[in-house]
Amino acid sequence: APRTSAPSAPRCWYRGVPREPGTRWMELGCRSCACQGGQVLCEATSCPVTCSHPLPTPAGGCCPNCSGCLHEGVARAEGDVFSPSDGNCTVCVCLAGNVSCITPECPPGSCPSASPADCCSCQPAKCSFQGHTYAHGARFSLDGDDCTTCICQGGEVECSFAPCPMLDCPQHQQHLSPGQCCFTCREPPAPAGCFMDDNGVEFPIGQIWSPGDPCELCICQADGSVSCKRTDCVETCPYPIHTPGQCCPDCSAGCTYMGRIFYNNETFPSVLDPCLSCICLVR
Repeated sequence: APRTSAPSAPRCWYRGVPREPGTRWMELGCRSCACQGGQVLCEATSCPVTCSHPLPTPAGGCCPNCSGCLHEGVARAEGDVFSPSDGNCTVCVCLAGNVSCITPECPPGSCPSASPADCCSCQPAKCSFQGHTYAHGARFSLDGDDCTTCICQGGEVECSFAPCPMLDCPQHQQHLSPGQCCFTCREPPAPAGCFMDDNGVEFPIGQIWSPGDPCELCICQADGSVSCKRTDCVETCPYPIHTPGQCCPDCSAGCTYMGRIFYNNETFPSVLDPCLSCICLVR
């Protein structure tokens, strides 16, 4: 009997493109497809992660990359050696997507002072002073003496006096108040009055006087200073009466006639004509 050949596997058509039987290809969305028996079978691509710190999926790829490391949000190249941001002299290395860190071992015990550059963290020695124990860096005052400040530095106590400001007053005006560490200036005594240098007369506070000009008045103020002010005469009249010791002329006292002063409504004879009688009328 003649031999018959097995029928060949059919092709697959996917989105208008022919696919040979048994072929595999990748579609968008990380889907793996294959042509089997004339049918296209697709499934989501599984990504087994074989490292502890893989790099994010590159553009166009589906699975994370273990050829580098992603540590604390920073991408590290293969074989990169680095120190973490919060590590105390810790050294890390990136190998095949895995990050391995090594921290140095420090012997226990105390150290003279705390140094940020020291890889080994240690506790500075405490201070024992006058029956009390103080931690490193502690500040305190001596018993009964608030003017002295002490500090514990690596097992040793250093004390110093409180700094005092420079005073701008004479030494006889400086005094030390009870409970205070520094001298202060006394308040100057309140003035008892105003002393006039021109005539040597001292006026009490609140005294008002005229220095010689009747239009000027002065007053002795509470701080010992003298304040003076002139008087402005605003009233005018055609026949003013100037009274000695008075600042402004008097317009209501009467009239001035030929060097004489007459009161209001007063009559007097005319100097030019004895038959004429004059009267003072204040308007």
